[in-house]
Amino acid sequence: MKIYPSKTLLVLVSLLGGPNIGLAEHAIFATTPELVLRSGAGEGPAWHPTLGLLTSGDGNINRFDLAQQTSVFRKNAGSNGLLFDRVGRLIVCENRNRRITRVNQNGSITVLANSYKGCKFNQPNDLTMDSKDRIYFSDPQYGARTEMEMRDLDGKYVEGVYRIDPDGTVARIITHQVDRPNGLIITQDDRYLFVADNNNSSGGSRKLWRFSMNADGTVKPKTQTLIHDWGTTRGPDGMKLDQEGRLYVAAGLNRPNLPQETAVQPTAGIYVFSPGGKLLTFAPIPRDETTNCAFGGTDGKTLFVTAGGTLWKIRTACPGLRLP
Repeated sequence: MKIYPSKTLLVLVSLLGGPNIGLAEHAIFATTPELVLRSGAGEGPAWHPTLGLLTSGDGNINRFDLAQQTSVFRKNAGSNGLLFDRVGRLIVCENRNRRITRVNQNGSITVLANSYKGCKFNQPNDLTMDSKDRIYFSDPQYGARTEMEMRDLDGKYVEGVYRIDPDGTVARIITHQVDRPNGLIITQDDRYLFVADNNNSSGGSRKLWRFSMNADGTVKPKTQTLIHDWGTTRGPDGMKLDQEGRLYVAAGLNRPNLPQETAVQPTAGIYVFSPGGKLLTFAPIPRDETTNCAFGGTDGKTLFVTAGGTLWKIRTACPGLRLP
């Protein structure tokens, strides 16, 4: 397969009126985005070497198998973010049921967390796992706020980030440091947690943050570092890391969603940042909204991208990071 330098994609971005980006030091994407499915892939892509790709869409967890056939893996799951743990069990953000569950290898479902200090979660959205098998998940609230139960001691609504320990203990690690947490990823060495701050209300934050982590799985609030600000267009959503520590972030819009989200120029796609936070390159996806991504394929070099219910794939030069 021919490896296209990052400059090829940057030329395409320029033609689309995309952001001004410096060239990457070497190739990142090996192909341009290719449409795979036209429906059923709204969010939460997760790769399994036997099952293939699972996505959240149309209220279900859908399967795109190794033979490129589609089926419903779990009907009426009401899910968003998906993640396979080290033994192949599926961890699910059930935003509709306001809980985190695990699909065991025998098909049974275990509820890992459905409340914090007696209050039901808002809309569990995305999740990541560290080297100690601790699960971190975001809990934003999109849409009406009438059923929100999460509040701080002063009665203020909380859209936070939580950690589930292997013994089932649930802890809140981010309360008000971000506006509306969405996508999450933790680095392989457990050193950093990246948080997508995506409040699509007028005046909301559309930023990517990085926090340093303590050994006990808590963040160091004073280390909060801004990686990128999408301004008034759609902010960052799901994200993944490759084996060289680069961060692939789904974000942006091609057309305005007024009045709350502008799109002066097409910006929807996958943004790639260096381990240090420098924006390296961008792969445009011509479908709103670009919601998430996941590495898969037999060699881990296929980046699957969910966007507006459609599924895309891009070949990459470096495999994605997998749980050790």
